Amino acid sequence: MPSVCFYFQVHQPFRIKRYQLFSIGKDSDYFNDDSNTKLNNQKILNKVAEKCYLPANAVMLELLEKYPEFKVSYSFSGVFLEQLETYAPEVLRSFKKLINTGRVEILSETYYHSLSFLYSQDEFRSQVKLHDDKIKKLFGVTPTVFRNTELIYNNELARVVEDMGYKAILAEGADHILDWRSPNFLYRPKGTKKIKLLLKNYRLSDDIAFRFSSKEWSEHPLTAPKFADWVSQVNGNGEVINLFMDYETFGEHQWEDTGIFNFLRALPSEVLKNPDNNFMTPSEVATNYPARGELDVHHFVSWADIERDLSAWLSNSMQHEAAHNLYEMEKQVMKTGDNVLIHDWRRLQTSDHFYYMCTKWFNDGDVHKYFNPYNSPYDAFISFMNVLNDMKLRLRG
Repeated sequence: MPSVCFYFQVHQPFRIKRYQLFSIGKDSDYFNDDSNTKLNNQKILNKVAEKCYLPANAVMLELLEKYPEFKVSYSFSGVFLEQLETYAPEVLRSFKKLINTGRVEILSETYYHSLSFLYSQDEFRSQVKLHDDKIKKLFGVTPTVFRNTELIYNNELARVVEDMGYKAILAEGADHILDWRSPNFLYRPKGTKKIKLLLKNYRLSDDIAFRFSSKEWSEHPLTAPKFADWVSQVNGNGEVINLFMDYETFGEHQWEDTGIFNFLRALPSEVLKNPDNNFMTPSEVATNYPARGELDVHHFVSWADIERDLSAWLSNSMQHEAAHNLYEMEKQVMKTGDNVLIHDWRRLQTSDHFYYMCTKWFNDGDVHKYFNPYNSPYDAFISFMNVLNDMKLRLRG
């Protein structure tokens, strides 16, 4: 019996405006740019809300009300939730309606969608607590399953997360960590005792997230009956199919005119036509299925790009310098006790800032250019470092 486990990442950063050299020491409002649509966080959020969040949530609520067996899960970054509270409270209300059905799980993560685990375990733990507190305040639930920023994962992370009390953790089911194994089973991370590892089935996930509208794809058009048949073929060869993707898949990455919402509407019915299939949330998967073996992941893995490593954020000297300088400020920043300064510093940790500095080309380059609101990775780096220099002046003051 394969259980279909849907997990959606929902995140929008506070993008840094084009912060000029002459602004250092004069302007500490780093994240608002009314003059540039590509860097205006409110306009971007409202655009994505109209194309994705509101229509996708309407479809999800329709499916949850129509099919008692249907279940999904979300991971909201804290910075995304902040923007909903400020710019789009109607979207926040629509998410609350989903959670109130009792069949939608919220996962834990770092509040600022950060790379903090790579640099500071103290900061990492603080951000996870901030996130759980925010989820409790807004939705009245406490997460029991963890997923790190962009599914960045290794053995050490699993051990720390287990120590923090979580029952399961998510990761990318990359070929180079699985070898001969299947992502359609649960595993025990090496060096842990109880926590279970859920791995993304990237082939089936990416069929929806990336290939759905590609007319060059041999399986185009992707229909709900076809996809449900692929799910059913796992019977006897797996216990869970983890479909992990950005929520913006629906309406933003795959536009409405591709038929993505109609596909989503039809999918639960088609999956459930096979009595051996069902839907589960990550915590239910962790409760109902045993770990079928130990998985040893020494090096960091993520769900980004074809390498599925850290290179999307840390592959060139600009990215390394920016990250090093940012985290080097931790003790000074925290010592101030200045909540505004600390919040600004933490917003700068959001992984997107380093993603915008990526200079990778070929297959991944097009993706990085598509998501980059700056004219170039170098512009992103210059704005970031100018902001850091302004923050250093604030620390001295």
